[in-house]
Amino acid sequence: MNQDAREEAIVLCGANAYEKKYYFNEKFAGMPDSVKEELHIICVLFTEEIGGVFTIEFEKDGSVNMRTEYAEDDFLYDEIGSGLLVNEVRMKRQELFESLSLYYRIFILHEDVGELLKDYE
Repeated sequence: MNQDAREEAIVLCGANAYEKKYYFNEKFAGMPDSVKEELHIICVLFTEEIGGVFTIEFEKDGSVNMRTEYAEDDFLYDEIGSGLLVNEVRMKRQELFESLSLYYRIFILHEDVGELLKDYE
C-alpha cells in the first residue's frame, strides 16, 4: 500500500505486541460495547499469536482492512502465520466487517441508509 493510501485510512483499533497495549479510536465510541469487546479480543489474540502490530482500519470508501507490521529486528514475528491468520479472521468475521463498513458509511460518510440497504438485499 502506498503512503498516500495509508494516510487516508482511519485506524479503528489495534494492538501492539511490543508495548503490550491495545488502542481503540474514540471517534467510534458510539459502537455497541459487544462490538468493541470483540474487536479488542481479535486484536489482542492476533498479536499474542503472531507478534508485531495489528490494526483494523477503515479505508476512504468505508471498506475494512486489517494491517500487520513488525519491527525489522523482530525475528520471532510469524510473517507466514500473519497472512494465514488475517485470512482466517476475515473469513470467520465477515459479518462483523460488513457491519463495521455499513456503520462507517452511515455514521461517518453520511451515506443514504436506504440506498446502502438495497445493496444488502
